[in-house]
Amino acid sequence: MGSLDGKIAVVTGASAGIGEATARRLAAAGATVVLAARRKERLAALAQELGGKTGYLAIDLADPDAPAALLADVTARFGTPDIVVHNAAVLHVGSVDDFDLANLQPMIAINYESVVRSCYLFARAMKEAGSGHIVNISSIGANITAAGTGIYGGLKKALEMFTDALRIELAGSGVRVGLVAPGTTSTEIFEPMKADGKPAWDTYIPALDPDDIARAVLYVLEQPARANAARIHVYSAHESF
Repeated sequence: MGSLDGKIAVVTGASAGIGEATARRLAAAGATVVLAARRKERLAALAQELGGKTGYLAIDLADPDAPAALLADVTARFGTPDIVVHNAAVLHVGSVDDFDLANLQPMIAINYESVVRSCYLFARAMKEAGSGHIVNISSIGANITAAGTGIYGGLKKALEMFTDALRIELAGSGVRVGLVAPGTTSTEIFEPMKADGKPAWDTYIPALDPDDIARAVLYVLEQPARANAARIHVYSAHESF
């Protein structure tokens, strides 16, 4: 038997990278996994590969109505979700002189606003059910101040503060809340930087693999009901900050 047998788990940003790796880990642990992302073809292929207990919904999480639509879809098809892993995110960096302000609102919408909306909606359903687990994927960038990264890092810092406050608010309700903060991990999140001709962060050091982060997520979810693994940072062994 798997450690997550009978659990219904939702993973956002599941079409690639950390989200895909997390979906694989949770499915292997016995969970019924619902994949959420924009790219329907990738979701369908992954769902087919993972097997009959896997569902998916192609959805744009930048849409303010998306979290409610996702919760409604999962509940109607599978029941009240036991787990939600908020992984979807985008990364754009740049100096004061060259940052494209057209990228600002999508970053806010996906990296922060959609997570907040989803956390509240899923938490309400989980509280009513008497149990649940919310895991937000942050970044070590939330605690690193560097030129050109203030928007991304600032949004992740806000997400961490929100996550901590939500954990405190839900203490004793049966709903646990935690976050996993990855270090430099080789995923598609760096593609916009590469497209702009900027060296992506995973070119500087041997980076983490998405499955390294998925293993940390699974560790959080496998804790006994009396324990809440509230914050895990996973650095590349070559990161020295």
